[in-house]
Amino acid sequence: MEIRDLYDINRNLTGETIKKGDPIPPNRYILVVLSFIQNSKGEFLIQKRSIQKDGKYGSTGGHPKSGESSEQGIITEIKEELGIDILPEELDLLFAGRSDSEQVFFNVYYIQKDFDIESLALQKDEVDFVEWMTLDQIKDLIDKGLFLKNHVEEVYRMIDIFKKRGIILK
Repeated sequence: MEIRDLYDINRNLTGETIKKGDPIPPNRYILVVLSFIQNSKGEFLIQKRSIQKDGKYGSTGGHPKSGESSEQGIITEIKEELGIDILPEELDLLFAGRSDSEQVFFNVYYIQKDFDIESLALQKDEVDFVEWMTLDQIKDLIDKGLFLKNHVEEVYRMIDIFKKRGIILK
């Protein structure tokens, strides 16, 4: 059973934990991490989540385990779900935020990396398959309601951040 750390409203660790699936206590928050992995062709690695998870498309992410930092958490999630080793220096923190309604803090990371998706070791109870997709393909999935709702806002946030940085997305 996975254990998650609890934070106060100022993102300070409280020393308290909860089990995965347990309700988050009032005035407490958990941490969520998400990654956008892009290859040198400008495509993003998108995963189709397993039917047990909801069968939607999305990016790779999850919840750091108790004792893990945000960076350690996203590295762990990517390794567990995809079998890819990511180094801390490959992580670019795009955005950090808080959702009071969902009682979560979230960090969104960008990683630029090329690899053959055929060689990935997918965690089958979490990930059905992965594809490299263009931004237009991702927007099409969003328009059809096939993209994970919680990840949609982060896709558009990423686009806005890239525009502000002067990065042109294909």
